[in-house]
Amino acid sequence: MPVTESRLRDALSTEQTLDVLPSDFDSLGVRYSGKVRENFSDGDRRTIIVSDRISAFDVVLGTIPFKGQILNSLARYWFEATQDVAKNHMVEVPDPQAMRVHECTPVPVEFVVRAYLTGVSSTSIWRAYERGERVFCGHQLADGMVKHQRLSTPLVTPSTKAPKGEHDLSVSRSWLIDRGHIDAERFDSLATLALALFARGQALAAERGLLLVDTKYEFGVDRDGELRLIDEIHTPDSSRYWYADTYQASMERGEDPRSLDKEFVRRWLVAEGFSGDGAPPVLPDSLRIEAARRYIETYERLTGASFEPSSEPPLPRLRANLGVRPAGDERGQGG
Repeated sequence: MPVTESRLRDALSTEQTLDVLPSDFDSLGVRYSGKVRENFSDGDRRTIIVSDRISAFDVVLGTIPFKGQILNSLARYWFEATQDVAKNHMVEVPDPQAMRVHECTPVPVEFVVRAYLTGVSSTSIWRAYERGERVFCGHQLADGMVKHQRLSTPLVTPSTKAPKGEHDLSVSRSWLIDRGHIDAERFDSLATLALALFARGQALAAERGLLLVDTKYEFGVDRDGELRLIDEIHTPDSSRYWYADTYQASMERGEDPRSLDKEFVRRWLVAEGFSGDGAPPVLPDSLRIEAARRYIETYERLTGASFEPSSEPPLPRLRANLGVRPAGDERGQGG
């Protein structure tokens, strides 16, 4: 049954969207709060709870109905669809918005793979090209290219992993190696793995009528020294998708390709004069609903399944599924 607009409007309320997790969730382990995900580590396993927060330009903007459920479900789908390409950190999915994973030490590099000359942020390959730069993250780019043009081959364009509230930097392989962020052998092996994952993602997306335009991968090393794909994979937060059937016509008209991700939110922000600095504008409800629709369509197109969100309020549901006791209830917590 489709998720109706009235249901999306109902889900705009703070009782239905997951933004802040109360302190009783700290019983799950040591907390680390990302822009979208709340992480709780007990030393061996990590519990990741995906909030409904949306970020752009490394700034949290607000919440989108059902976003956390969609991201968590899509990450599960893609982890399962690529486990023969790369081992990942997923152990189990006990809740629509939560995943238990192997505890890993992150590799301090994000492996961004780009197949098209596009983007609106200051760190994007298109913005660099527009400024006249012809070497991007160590890759030589030809003259005479146009916005949104497909590159001759997908490029690994790594970035730093900036602390929360700061901006990632697009850098080159040599920059990372020279500064000791990663050694050459590990970088090259992970770059090869990222390209293999991207090829799988492009192939599966194409079967669903979509172009996987670009994405980012993160890797980590578990307690046994095993390298694993971590965080998320091929979600609308980490990836850009375009409709395959209208791409060429859009290029011929000089228009932006029809997209199915959060790029339209970035474009709205830029039109409002925000690109990462200062206070962001408040997202209107109409934009939040449209974002939710796009996230839902992305899930349904990629998985071939209907999205059936949980209608339970997220906090009590998460507490029950993860074994978190309400604040003030000390039973089973020792002491």
